[in-house]
Amino acid sequence: MQAPTHREAVRRQLDYWLTVYLRTWKGSVISSFLAPIFYVLAMGVLLGGYIEGDPSRLEGATSYLAFVVPGLVAAHAMQTAVNETTYPVMDMVKWHRVYDSMLATPLRVPDVVAAHLTFVLFRLVTTCAVFMVALAPFGVFATWWGPILAFGAQVLVGMTFATLVYAISAGMRSEHGYALIYRLGIIPMFLFSGAFFPVANLGPVLEWGARLTPLWHGVNLSRMLALDTVDWWLAAVHVLVLGALLALGWWLSVRRLTTRLVS
Repeated sequence: MQAPTHREAVRRQLDYWLTVYLRTWKGSVISSFLAPIFYVLAMGVLLGGYIEGDPSRLEGATSYLAFVVPGLVAAHAMQTAVNETTYPVMDMVKWHRVYDSMLATPLRVPDVVAAHLTFVLFRLVTTCAVFMVALAPFGVFATWWGPILAFGAQVLVGMTFATLVYAISAGMRSEHGYALIYRLGIIPMFLFSGAFFPVANLGPVLEWGARLTPLWHGVNLSRMLALDTVDWWLAAVHVLVLGALLALGWWLSVRRLTTRLVS
């Protein structure tokens, strides 16, 4: 029997991931859709009403709501991607060992990784799209095309984190390490990568530390596109950095899962 092509192998797994989603989507409605919107309303509308909308201090935004929205969606993309590539991957590798059964078929490790990450891509597209559409009536976007490109930036930063965290999960022997990932990685980046305030407020050392994080690249790219304050040279740097990290994460994911389950 001839082995399926990579594209065909990924397509054949979509039934599995669709079944998983149909059985679990209700558990993600609050965290994926409602909670982030309420969070933006609380931070951007209520708290933002007490913050002066000075474009010179808010990276071109005329209100705090316009400043915080693009960054928060990018940060939410990061959180969604991490949530889908930590415990779910550990479950597939260690607890229910679904990957073992998949690899007992003609499927190969790159096929399995690609299918899982395709599902993560679906989750990112749906959550970020709903987020951006829900916020459109608030008048926070400067152009009609900016939110579309910003949406692409949010999905890009989400997939970058998805591949990198997947690579970590593929080689982890215990789930206890996830506490360190969240406490020392995800939460500090969420708070200090420019989603809530300009990183220049952190001081020179911490500012450059924030600029080295993948989330800052995603937040800054999403914001400049949504506000139509695009520095195209800097935007290209953001895309190149995120694209390079995504490619690195993909390569590490395949390599580590192969070492774990095949070698």
